[in-house]
Amino acid sequence: MRVHFGAGGRAPAATEATTTTAALKKHYLVISALGEDRPGIVQALSRVILDAGCNIEDSRMTVLGGEFAVILLVSGNWNNIAKLEAALPGAERRLGLTLVARRTEARKPATDLLPYSVDVVALDHPGIVHHLAEFFSSRDINIEELSTATYAAAHTGTPMFSVHMTVNVPASVHIASLREEFMDFCDELNLDAVLEPVK
Repeated sequence: MRVHFGAGGRAPAATEATTTTAALKKHYLVISALGEDRPGIVQALSRVILDAGCNIEDSRMTVLGGEFAVILLVSGNWNNIAKLEAALPGAERRLGLTLVARRTEARKPATDLLPYSVDVVALDHPGIVHHLAEFFSSRDINIEELSTATYAAAHTGTPMFSVHMTVNVPASVHIASLREEFMDFCDELNLDAVLEPVK
């Protein structure tokens, strides 16, 4: 692309405005971090993001076994996101974390999807998450969020497994039929389950 300059040697105002708009546009970066759990990880990682001039818009953090895991959605203008990307390799070595970053776009709101909450409790055994995921994927229903936990039942100490998920149900799906199919499915697998709209 050629840019023609005027007599004063300056780029046309329209070109400058376009450049300024592009620089100010909000960009997004998803960062995942994994490392041995210890105090101060969140403070140190958030400091790296702040020093680059970026903002944490969304995050999920947890400790699994002895490992700390976090996934962050970070925003900033192009220069700040690039600055953060350049700072991550040093932060990875300094903090003793495994960091993975990937550019992404702002999520477009879905107007034809209905969020539903799914809660399941059962005796702990392999395959529960797989079977649940298979049920929803076979109906083109996307799992938005998923969390699971194992625990000992009160009094008996029996190993139990709980699942909480949020699914996005297409508006075209007949909810009463979906709920009936889901409850029959859970009965076959001896799962206690609830499917209800997100409040």
